[in-house]
Amino acid sequence: MRRVILWAFVILATLLPALTLAAGRFPTPEFSFDYQFHRIATPMPRPPAFEWIDVVVLVLTLGLAAWLAIVRRSRLEVFVLTVFAVAYFGFYRVGCVCTVGAVQNVALALGTDYVLPVSVGLFFLLPLLFALLFGRVFCAAVCPLGALQETLVIKPVKVPIWLERSLGLIPFVFLGLAVLFAWNDSGFLICRYDPYIAFFRLGGFTHVLIAGGVVLLIGAFVGRPYCRFLCPLAAIFRLLAPLSAWRVRLAGDDCINCHLCADACPYNAIRPPTVEERSKPPSTGRWTLAAIVIAFPVAIGLGAFLGYLGSDYLAGTNQTVQTAARVFAEQQGIVEGTTEQSEAFYERGEPVGELYREAAGITRRFEIGSTVLGGFIGLIVVGQLIAVSLRRSREHYEIDPAACVSCARCFSSCPLENKRGRSKRSVDNTRDEK
Repeated sequence: MRRVILWAFVILATLLPALTLAAGRFPTPEFSFDYQFHRIATPMPRPPAFEWIDVVVLVLTLGLAAWLAIVRRSRLEVFVLTVFAVAYFGFYRVGCVCTVGAVQNVALALGTDYVLPVSVGLFFLLPLLFALLFGRVFCAAVCPLGALQETLVIKPVKVPIWLERSLGLIPFVFLGLAVLFAWNDSGFLICRYDPYIAFFRLGGFTHVLIAGGVVLLIGAFVGRPYCRFLCPLAAIFRLLAPLSAWRVRLAGDDCINCHLCADACPYNAIRPPTVEERSKPPSTGRWTLAAIVIAFPVAIGLGAFLGYLGSDYLAGTNQTVQTAARVFAEQQGIVEGTTEQSEAFYERGEPVGELYREAAGITRRFEIGSTVLGGFIGLIVVGQLIAVSLRRSREHYEIDPAACVSCARCFSSCPLENKRGRSKRSVDNTRDEK
């Protein structure tokens, strides 16, 4: 049963990005009768005062999440904050402003004349700042997408490490595509196809609702599947969290290696003590690492080349490029008749040459962006291989900050933490009696 669940998620995680891109390449079907398509409701802009209230709530919840996870080390209190995040940032604020989607606003501002609202910029920067200081506390109990999954974990199964690392490449691809599309003003992929926005807004495309329902169902058995294997913001957190000065840690030298914390963690975020392999000489690992380092330029170059090859496909999703291609085909007699896009262009009375130049510029930007994205993915792949080849010596169980979402589950199962908690409560009771 566990293998069936794992492979079902592998198939879904692999196909979802492809379906996301494919959906944008097909025009909306036309019907002879009056049919109104059901669209995702977009929240109306709020007054500036309310936007700053959201920023204040974000700062308070981030600080509280860090304090509860690192200082209080309380699973119950972190879970209560998780429920609040689902209620406030999820259903009350209907997922907007979304920190996960704010990366697209930043990319759009860098690529066009779009003016980035200060509140949106803060929603993007503050979680990253806290990740640099305290690890992934935003994932712990602030992000409504992660919080919703956290509340629905029933009986999680362990995902094999090799599968975890393989699927862990998808968030980097999703992040790169979302930034590339937003930078070229070609749409917000995250907001359009996020499987949970439809739930928070109580409406949306049927296929998105179905995909979200499937991910939530899998999330009952595979801990936080969206956060671990799809979320583009998690890709950034995985790079920043290991640099944090203060983060969730286990008992350290006091650890008795009872394995209870690793059993309680559904996210493969706790690494066991290492066992020295005497059968393999140390030179084997060094040669493997040397081979991977040599493969660095090859992997980056191959990724950049593949990205360049796919640039035309990605550029074809842009509306201006689509219009230019259609107008060119009509004028050359390749196709007959017109479409709504081409008719709208003709009615504007703009020069055809200007349309072609604009489309050529967008295509060129996609070529550059796709090449950089391919090289970036190649770099991430080699980085994963290096992480696998490097063998750190551990005498006790340790938390992997890149994978840890600061949920505090490990503390509730640790006998040393429970002993400390009982001692602290005993001291507090003694003080109260005095």
